[in-house]
Amino acid sequence: MALGVAANALPWRPAHALRLADSGPAPEFAGISAWFGSPPLTMAGLRDRVVLIDFWTHTCNIWQRTVPYLRRWHDAYRDKGLVIVGVHTPEFSFEHDRAGVEDAIARFGLAHPVAQDNDYATWRAWRNQYWPAHMLVNPAGRVVLQHFGEGDYAGLENAIRQLTGTQGPAVSEPDPDLSGIGSPEMYFGLARQEYLAAAARPRAGNGVFSIPARLPLNRFALGGNWTLAGESATLSEGAGEIAVRFRAAKVHLIAGSDTPIALGVAVDGREQMPATIHSGRLYTLFDGGASAERVLRLSIPNPGLRAYTLTFG
Repeated sequence: MALGVAANALPWRPAHALRLADSGPAPEFAGISAWFGSPPLTMAGLRDRVVLIDFWTHTCNIWQRTVPYLRRWHDAYRDKGLVIVGVHTPEFSFEHDRAGVEDAIARFGLAHPVAQDNDYATWRAWRNQYWPAHMLVNPAGRVVLQHFGEGDYAGLENAIRQLTGTQGPAVSEPDPDLSGIGSPEMYFGLARQEYLAAAARPRAGNGVFSIPARLPLNRFALGGNWTLAGESATLSEGAGEIAVRFRAAKVHLIAGSDTPIALGVAVDGREQMPATIHSGRLYTLFDGGASAERVLRLSIPNPGLRAYTLTFG
């Protein structure tokens, strides 16, 4: 992807070890279209504070797994000089919507300030490439740590404690074991599509698709009449289906619909709770508790579903 990498594209650990090192002055916030939970902030105005910049997009399941840590750090260290600033930089076009960002802030219980970076100006100023990314700035306004993806939360907290002058190390908790996730993020849009099982090479526009009798591991298939575009596939006529063979405990779908659609969900032939899709966001379709190879099948009763990605946990 030209602008960034999200979810399963990163390994289950940060891009490099957590060591404090001066990487130069922190770039200013740029091109922010809205601020939530705070008046507009500047890096100059945050001098003498420890600042944790959190680049996020609300459909990213990896970022969603970092939220409990962000909330805990905000509560534990805000009175010791820490300011967390979320920079919401959208991956999909619907994530530019202000109401969707406000909804995500409420759903995830974010109490720290959030900036809406729809034009990627702040993202580019920081030369960022990933969701999520965490940039730690010392009280002198210098970038001293860059942390990408998830994991090593105790290491990041220890860096916060060091910069805020908090005595002693953080209570070490093992990072969540995500080694059972054996399936990558799967995009429906042609711009990043590589896991679709289809009889012919998919092209932009309308086409009729069918689900093969057996899917290989880490492949998905469409059934019915679908319109393919750069970032999504839309069920355009009648009923349809989506099937995927995966190895994980959980399956999520990033999707939306102009009107609510109740999807039938079956895993290895067993019916699960239906999933109602409406506003564009990440929906959990299945949680099996433990990782295993399974086949999930969605039954879509009427047209209008816009599917963006399948992600796994």
